[in-house]
Amino acid sequence: MTSSALVPSGLPGSLDRIAEVSRNTAETRVSVRVNLDGTGQAKLRTGIGFFDHMLDQTARHGLIDLDVDCAGDLHIDGHHTVEDVGITLGQALARAMGDKKGICRYAQAYVPLDEALSRVVVDISGRPGLHLHIPFSAGRIGDFDTQLTHEFFQGLVNHAGITLHIDNLKGVNAHHQCESVFKAFARALRAALERDPRSAGRIASTKGSL
Repeated sequence: MTSSALVPSGLPGSLDRIAEVSRNTAETRVSVRVNLDGTGQAKLRTGIGFFDHMLDQTARHGLIDLDVDCAGDLHIDGHHTVEDVGITLGQALARAMGDKKGICRYAQAYVPLDEALSRVVVDISGRPGLHLHIPFSAGRIGDFDTQLTHEFFQGLVNHAGITLHIDNLKGVNAHHQCESVFKAFARALRAALERDPRSAGRIASTKGSL
C-alpha cells in the first residue's frame, strides 16, 4: 500500500518553486522537500552513505535546496530506498516546477571528474523518458549497488515527467563515473529550469503546455 501527500508550493501564479512530498509504503517511508531556487543546501538521511553523497552533489551543483529523509528496509538491500527516493524526488520536482512557464526547458552538461567524463541532456518535456549508459567498472561503491543508479533515475523521470539522456563517456573508477553523472545531471537540470527573460510567461512548446 502506498500513500502520498503533496504540500502546495503557494498560490496559483506564485513565483515560489518549492514543494514537499511524502511517500509511505510497507518498504519505505520517504519525505522530500525541494526549493528549485535555492543555494544548494542539503539535509540527507537515506542510510546509504554514497547515495547521500550523490544527492548532495545534485543539490550543490544544481543550486537546489534538498531535504530527503528515508527510512527503508536496508536489512534487505538498498533497492527500495534508492528507487523510492527517486520516485518521491520526481514527484516533488514536478510539483515545484508548476506550470513551467518561462523556463528554458532544454539543457545539457558535460562534467569531468579526473579520468571520468559524463554528459547529461535534459528536456523538461512533461513526458518521462530515460536513456542511460554507464559502463560501471565495479558493481559496488561503498554500500551502494551501482545498478541502482538506473533505478533512481527511472523513478525520477517517471514521476517528474522529464526526458533524460545520460552517458558516461569515459572513466575507469566507478566512484568518479557515478559522481560525474550526478554532477552533470545537476548542472543540466539547473540550466533547464532557469527562467528565460525573453520567454517570460510563455510555455516553451508549440503545444502550449509541457
